[in-house]
Amino acid sequence: MPYGMMRGVTARLMLLDTASLYFRAYFGVPDSVRAPDGTPVNAVRGLLDFIDRLVKDHRPDRLVACMDADWRPQWRVDLIPSYKAHRVAEERAAGPDEEEVPDTLSPQVPVIEEVLDALGIARVGVPGYEADDVIGTFTARADGPVDIVTGDRDLYQLVDDARGVRVLYPLKGVGTLQTTDEAWLREKYGVDGAGYADLALLRGDPSDGLPGVPGIGEKTAAKLLAQFGDLAGIMAAVDDPGAKLTPSQRKRLDEARPYVAVAPKVVLVAGDVPLPDVDTALPAAPRDPARLDALAARWGLGGSLQRLLLTLGG
Repeated sequence: MPYGMMRGVTARLMLLDTASLYFRAYFGVPDSVRAPDGTPVNAVRGLLDFIDRLVKDHRPDRLVACMDADWRPQWRVDLIPSYKAHRVAEERAAGPDEEEVPDTLSPQVPVIEEVLDALGIARVGVPGYEADDVIGTFTARADGPVDIVTGDRDLYQLVDDARGVRVLYPLKGVGTLQTTDEAWLREKYGVDGAGYADLALLRGDPSDGLPGVPGIGEKTAAKLLAQFGDLAGIMAAVDDPGAKLTPSQRKRLDEARPYVAVAPKVVLVAGDVPLPDVDTALPAAPRDPARLDALAARWGLGGSLQRLLLTLGG
């Protein structure tokens, strides 16, 4: 079933921020979990366990493992050169820079991709875009409720109660998830989903190399957004002598105009990625059983894979 088609108006789409989840699996499952030849497979088995638990607990009708075809797109770097710069392991003249990834995790990623493909779980990455952008586009095109599973708060910007879009944020494994809706966002940050992107832009995010506006922390950003509505309203207030800004706020925002002009394009996830036409239906049986058997034997996927197969077939 292509992404634009549903089995019914209430069909639920689950979007996995796959790298976010396999990083968590890697650090959450001991590296003593190994294939028969001794190769660590803790991220592979941990991710399969995560997917099993998510399907059991939330019963999506459709599932997409969204991938980073480019974890640091050049078009974002061109706008803000510091974007994720501290995470570059190797710069490449052709193609995406190499991300700093633990030595024993990198070899597990192709295995994860092969296993997902053999299972028949849709796996989508688009050249020139991050998984966040793939998630943003699937969300924009969905005509039913959407659960986004991620450990990345950037995706809070997609939360939309009216459309049934929420973020399931893992607190401990995926057994304990924080369900992020607009009520939770308002209580925690004082903004709704759309306002979260403006908050993040003003506050900055060292983990992504986003400088933010110096002197405007999270609480001040939330206060300004409550007062002036959105980023455009705040910047209009800078030009309005009668607007209630402190002299230091006015000065800092004025000096940050070059950053504020380009940052929205970097912070906002794309909603217009050219998605491939994929079958997003949750598979009841493996797409390629023989290939899956071979992978299970080669990598010692054992109970993790068997549990997921039982859940998918149930």
